[in-house]
Amino acid sequence: MDPNTMTRERKKIILDCDPGHDDAVALLLAHGNPDIELLAVTTVVGNQTLEKVTRNALSVGTIAGITGVPFAAGCDRPLVRSIETAPDIHGETGMDGPEQPESTIELDPRHAVDLIIETIMAHEPGTVTLVPTGGLTNIAMAARKEPRIVERVKEVVLMGGGYHVGNWSAVAEFNIIIDPEAAHIVFNEKWPVVMVGLDLTHQALATPEVVENIAAVGTQPAKFVMELMEFFTKTYKDAQGFDYPPVHDPCAVAYVIDPTVMTTRKVPVDIELQGKLTLGMTVADFRAPAPADCNTSVAVDLDHEKFWNLVTDAIVRIGDPTTGAAATTAATPAAAGIAGEAK
Repeated sequence: MDPNTMTRERKKIILDCDPGHDDAVALLLAHGNPDIELLAVTTVVGNQTLEKVTRNALSVGTIAGITGVPFAAGCDRPLVRSIETAPDIHGETGMDGPEQPESTIELDPRHAVDLIIETIMAHEPGTVTLVPTGGLTNIAMAARKEPRIVERVKEVVLMGGGYHVGNWSAVAEFNIIIDPEAAHIVFNEKWPVVMVGLDLTHQALATPEVVENIAAVGTQPAKFVMELMEFFTKTYKDAQGFDYPPVHDPCAVAYVIDPTVMTTRKVPVDIELQGKLTLGMTVADFRAPAPADCNTSVAVDLDHEKFWNLVTDAIVRIGDPTTGAAATTAATPAAAGIAGEAK
């Protein structure tokens, strides 16, 4: 571990996800960054069915060598609506492309909602950050089942929404529109919410330079990310016309690690539940300065180089758990100082 981090308090997070190619990168970043203490990984229906995304999460955890962290499956359907998945982006498994190993991680028997509640209640107030990178069903259910968690959570940093852009409709983003009622609950609770939406994540493109830097790490996790990006690049080009895929979910983790990786703006945000054309829209009111009691912020501009250095550095630190070897190649200037300090 980097000796400079030993004097800093690590940031405690619960990663609630639906892997998903970009969720997989978010999990690698959370595990590999020394400033993050990953308390739990929970899964929710979204990019694919709950069974598939849970298997994917366990596979990523195995590839990364994650131990001592509970993984739990959560809600298998939205609060009100029918299940909607994204096979045109993530494939039939939810994480098509790389070959997935059989997991060495045993699934926690608790429901994810209970694990979220118990983890928050077991830690000091204001120390646990929720990082949802899928639909918000688990988070909404936890807030309703145990309202005391709302005042104990440090903040909710979520990947979802977009204040000027949508992807699953003209104005709505996938993670919000698949369970807009859950999103409405989460955005209207009194905890601080940072919305890392499409306006920001569409800047997190996996360009050829980014991919080359990750390839240079030379480990099995790096190869896994390369294969993820190869599939992701093709589907994003076919489905949405991107030359390089936006890798959304690790942006939320990166904000927790280092808020200077992006700029944010405090602004009231609410969720549209009634509109025939606007269901799931994250309506951000920029008309005036945010009121004093505003608890929502939106991410605006990304430091692309700093973001991808964080991701690559995490992959370097993870090393090669399948062989017990550390990464031997520093892929970026930022990685050069830590290549020999893999966790």
